[in-house]
Amino acid sequence: MNRRKFLQDVFLWSAGLSVSIPHFTIAEAVVAQPASPLVALAEGSDYGELVEKVMSSLGGMGKFVRPGDKVVVKPNIGWDRTPEQAANTHPLVVRAIVEQCLEMGAGRVHVFDRTCNEKRRSYKNSGIIDSLKSLKNRKVRYDHIDKRKFVPVDIERGKSLTRYEIYGDVLEADCYINVPIAKHHSISRLTLGLKNSMGVIGGNRGRLHHDLAQNLADLATVIQPKLTIVDATRMLLRNGPQGGRLEDVKIANTLIASRDPVAADAYATTLFGLQPEDIGSTVAAYGMGLGEMDIKKMRIVKL
Repeated sequence: MNRRKFLQDVFLWSAGLSVSIPHFTIAEAVVAQPASPLVALAEGSDYGELVEKVMSSLGGMGKFVRPGDKVVVKPNIGWDRTPEQAANTHPLVVRAIVEQCLEMGAGRVHVFDRTCNEKRRSYKNSGIIDSLKSLKNRKVRYDHIDKRKFVPVDIERGKSLTRYEIYGDVLEADCYINVPIAKHHSISRLTLGLKNSMGVIGGNRGRLHHDLAQNLADLATVIQPKLTIVDATRMLLRNGPQGGRLEDVKIANTLIASRDPVAADAYATTLFGLQPEDIGSTVAAYGMGLGEMDIKKMRIVKL
C-alpha cells in the first residue's frame, strides 16, 4: 500500500466512513540504519541550549522538519508527577524541541501521550502543557488522546505482534520525534525510546507485557521516529515507571539524540551502569535490523 492510499484509508477509518475493518499495512516503514550511527551527547543545566547542541551535531532540526510539515513530538506525559520527580519528559526539553520545529516552518506540531494516570492531571502537573502554552503559537496542539483515532495496522514483520492499533496522528505525521525520559521500569528494567511507543498504541496495553521485549521490537518496525531525543536531565533510578520519591532521582543534565532509535536506547542504558544487552527490547530490535546496539560501532559526539 503506498503512502497516499494508506493515509486516505486511515482518514476514512478514523472518521467512521469505512464500515469494514481495514488491513492497514505500512510496507515502507522499515529503513536500514547506517553502519555507524551518530549519537550526540550534551551536558549542561540550560535545557534549551542542550537541545540546540545535540541538534547541531545531527545537522540541525532542518534535517528532520520541512516547511509545512505535520510534526508529532512524543514525550512521556504518562504520570501525575512533577518535573522534579522524573517520571515524565522535562517540560523545558519538550518546549525547546517544539520551538525548533516551529523555527523550521512546521505547519502543525502535535504533542500528546496516552497517559497511565488521569490525563488532565498528568498533562498539567508534568509542566508540559504550561510550557507549551507560553509559546502562544496556534500551530502547537496538545490535545488529549482521542480513542477514535486509533487504527488497526498489520505488522508484517512482527514475530509476536502481527496486528495492533496505532494512533492515526503518528501514522499521518511527516516527522515523528520520540522524546522519552530515561528511567527505571519494574518490568523492562529501563524505559527509553522503544518503550515510549506504548503511548501511541491502543487496546489493552497490559497484555503486551507478556513477551514485552519482542512486542516493542515488533511495534518498532512500523512506529519509526525520524529522531529520538532521550531526556536524561533527571533520571529515575528506582521505583519506576511512576516514581514519586525525590531520593530516587539523579540530576544528570544530559541529552542523547540520534536518528537510530536502537543506538539512542543502547547508549542511554550505559548512564544507568548497564549494558545494551541487559535490555530485552534493545536486543530484540537489534536482532530485527532496526538499529545498532554495539557502542563501539557508534560515532559518539560529546558536547
